[in-house]
Amino acid sequence: MRLVSVNVGRATPSEHTDATGGLTGIGKRPAPGPVRVFAPGPKGVAASGVEGDDVCDLRHHGGDHQAVYAYAREDLDWWERELERDLPGGIFGENLTTSGLDVNGALLGERWRIGRDLVLEVASARIPCRTFQGAVGEKAWVKRYTRAARPGAYLRVIEEGAITPGDSIEVIHRPDHEVTVGFWFRAFTTERALLPRTLAAGAAMEPQAHEIVRTYVEKYGARDGKQAPDGAGGGTPRGAVTRGG
Repeated sequence: MRLVSVNVGRATPSEHTDATGGLTGIGKRPAPGPVRVFAPGPKGVAASGVEGDDVCDLRHHGGDHQAVYAYAREDLDWWERELERDLPGGIFGENLTTSGLDVNGALLGERWRIGRDLVLEVASARIPCRTFQGAVGEKAWVKRYTRAARPGAYLRVIEEGAITPGDSIEVIHRPDHEVTVGFWFRAFTTERALLPRTLAAGAAMEPQAHEIVRTYVEKYGARDGKQAPDGAGGGTPRGAVTRGG
C-alpha cells in the first residue's frame, strides 16, 4: 500500500459554491513533497490539515474531523472507465491518492501510518455537493456518485508529520465493529435504516453525525432502523459534505 500523490488546491473563483467571495479550493494538483500534515483545529474556524491546501467555506468544510480527504487510485480508475475520460489524482478534491488500500472498506476509527511519522484516523465518508458536481462537470453527478457508493474517506490527524509521494501506507489499528466508510456513506445517504448501527463506531464518528443519528433514533427507534423506511428522517450531516468548496 502506498501514497500515489499528495494533492493541494488554491482558492479559485467558481459559480458552483456558496462560499463567501465565490471561491473554492476543490481543484487540487499533486505536490512534489514533502508536505506537512497537521491537526488544523475546530470546525468553523480551521481549514485544511494539509499545508498549502485552501478550504474556502469553513461553515461546512475543514476542521479536525475533515483534516484530510483520501481517495483510492483504484476507484479513480473505475470512474475513468465509467466516464470514458482521464481522471488525474486530485480531480475529486482528494488530498491523498492511494494505491493498494481499500479506502471505502476502512473502518471508522481505523488508523493508518503514512511514511515515517504521520498517523491518520478514519472519521467519515465524503458526501457530494454541487461544488463537486461543478468541478467534475458531469451531468447529475451528485446522484451518480451517490449511487456508486465509492465516496472516499475523511481523516483526522493523530500524529502530525510530513509525507511524500511514494511513501508506504500501513494499517496499524482496525477496530472491532462493522462501520466501514462505505457502510457509513450508505447510512447517511440511500439507506437511512442503517443509521442506528453506525453508533457502533463510538467516538470515532464525529459529533455532528452523532447528533443526526440521535435525532433519527428518537423519531424512528433503534431496532436496526426497521421502524423507518430507507431515505426517511435524519438529514445529511453538514459536516460530511465535500471538502474544498
